[in-house]
Amino acid sequence: MIGTPGPREGQAVSGTPGTRADLPVNRTLPGLLAGHAASRPDEVALREKEFGIWQEITWAEYLGRVRAFSLGLTELGAEEGDRVAIIGDNRPEWMIAELAAQVAGILPLGLYQDAIADELARMLEAAEARIIVAEDQEQVDKVMEVRDRLPGLEYIVYYDARGMHGYEAPGLMWFGEIEALGERWHERSPQEFSRRLSAVQPADIALLCTTSGTTSIPKLAMLSHENLIVMASQLRTVDAMNPGDEFVSFLPLAWIGEQMVAVASGLLAGFTVNFPEETATARKDMREIGPAFLMSPPRIWENMVSDVQVMAQDTTRLKRWFYGWAMKQGAATAEARFRGRHIGPVRRLAHRLADWTVFHPIRDQLGLSRVRRAYTGGAALGPDVFRFYHAIGVNLKQLYGQTEVSGISVVHRDDDIRFQTVGVPLPRTEIRISDEGEILCRSPAVFQGYFRNPAATAETLEDGWLHSGDAGYFDENGHLVVIDRLADVMQLADGTHFSPQFVENKLKFSPYVAEAVVFGGGGAPFVTAMIAIDMENAGQWAERHRIPYTTFTDLARRSEVYALVREHVAEVNGELPEAARIHRFLLLHKELHADDAELTRTRKVRRRHIADRFAEIIAALQGEADSITVATEITYQDGRTAAVEHDLRIETME
Repeated sequence: MIGTPGPREGQAVSGTPGTRADLPVNRTLPGLLAGHAASRPDEVALREKEFGIWQEITWAEYLGRVRAFSLGLTELGAEEGDRVAIIGDNRPEWMIAELAAQVAGILPLGLYQDAIADELARMLEAAEARIIVAEDQEQVDKVMEVRDRLPGLEYIVYYDARGMHGYEAPGLMWFGEIEALGERWHERSPQEFSRRLSAVQPADIALLCTTSGTTSIPKLAMLSHENLIVMASQLRTVDAMNPGDEFVSFLPLAWIGEQMVAVASGLLAGFTVNFPEETATARKDMREIGPAFLMSPPRIWENMVSDVQVMAQDTTRLKRWFYGWAMKQGAATAEARFRGRHIGPVRRLAHRLADWTVFHPIRDQLGLSRVRRAYTGGAALGPDVFRFYHAIGVNLKQLYGQTEVSGISVVHRDDDIRFQTVGVPLPRTEIRISDEGEILCRSPAVFQGYFRNPAATAETLEDGWLHSGDAGYFDENGHLVVIDRLADVMQLADGTHFSPQFVENKLKFSPYVAEAVVFGGGGAPFVTAMIAIDMENAGQWAERHRIPYTTFTDLARRSEVYALVREHVAEVNGELPEAARIHRFLLLHKELHADDAELTRTRKVRRRHIADRFAEIIAALQGEADSITVATEITYQDGRTAAVEHDLRIETME
């Protein structure tokens, strides 16, 4: 297998089976909130930045708003078992609505805020949601656009009133109105909320969470309170999380990774969750807070590396030299630590100088100056990116899991990090490798099944084992190595197996490459790649070199940009076995985008869809032509459409 050591023969098992013996009675997410509100009512639970000022919500206030919204939902007529969808940016109201729904016996479903109207409608139809909590005018507009397809949707509740003046529609209400309904009920029946809260049980469904949807339409995984809290407890056993810690929540709360930390771990450990003012200000706001830990998918880590690389190239020659020298010191020190080698006094002194002059300013610029641990998950992270962060002194650790196991089953330990692996199983988690090479998992964090989809549940869960669909193996140190999706592992013409994801991650280490999709199996004569440039970084490079361009397509067609990317492809090829080297590539005329179903909302490549959508391009890459003409339909703001043809150049490597 290209990029990884060979797997062991036979079956491998790691971890220990889990039981429910250590799960306290009434250990639920809203129950944990109530516990913090009782023991530390005046401490800060949530903090949101508004108009440049951090607004604080104490644990007692947090519980009070959950109580009001929960009773308000019931006052509207919502019944146990109903579904409430939530869509919008990360705000306290999202978490308040989620916990309130749980106390009311309603199933909350998180949706990605950048979902287009049609995608939103499909998920609301699948859940048969009766209520949707939509953040602002933008999200309300999307719901209104498809409301005719949703006869069961009765209420649209918004919590950002800007732009909503004059909006009228059946069931359209402000978040505060629902809270007011609940407050009046609480005044009439002061014990009603406590009664409902005590009735919530660990085995109850706490969340409907969308799967990534890399191979099909996303499914709705049913996760119980026990699933989520067990997972958070397992992670906390490995990595301490304390009440005094700070966390910045800026990734979509519809993603299981954010639920895993911001909601489940936050309520279990009792740390403060902070919400940035806007997505664009997240890094600046994160610098102000100084979080103790950070959880992000690979795309975020890759983007930050690209930003640093571009900043280094934009500075003076002397500073570029010093940056290069410092990175060598950091990489050498990190490698010595991982291999358990002694670091001599000269190396320690050089590294201390590099940290003082280069690494500390970089960490501060990225908002990582106080981070004790950083996690990456959701997809594979290239080893080059991993090395970069450890070189600058960030304790970045890979974790592995999926929505169906409440987010995580395997993680690196602080003193046992290996770039090619994802670590070892969490306590009370078993990982087994099937005879076909598939990663199987058994844990008390494994989900309860897919919502109203017993066939898919039976296919994924077998005798208590979760079938991940990923190929992997255990190395000689007991670390799990994830190769790729089982269906994506390719066999070259000479019989060699290789992981396209491994090659793609190497390509994406360049700051000028946003996405890459590699092909080579199915009888193809050689490996090829479609590459989408990073518009911002490649554009800045073009401006520095006085290369004129107008659009993304125009920039991607420039011969200078082709030469720039070709140089990087040649570097990647030098690190690969001959059979896996990229023979031909082209630069796409457009960005790969989730709105076109080419990526998932978590930025994973939907390989099957891309193979169908770009079939002509892939065929040309695997042929002998030096270019291909593709037609693209564009839609103007007034609704008119037009077909535009683009000639894409195909580059052949020597």
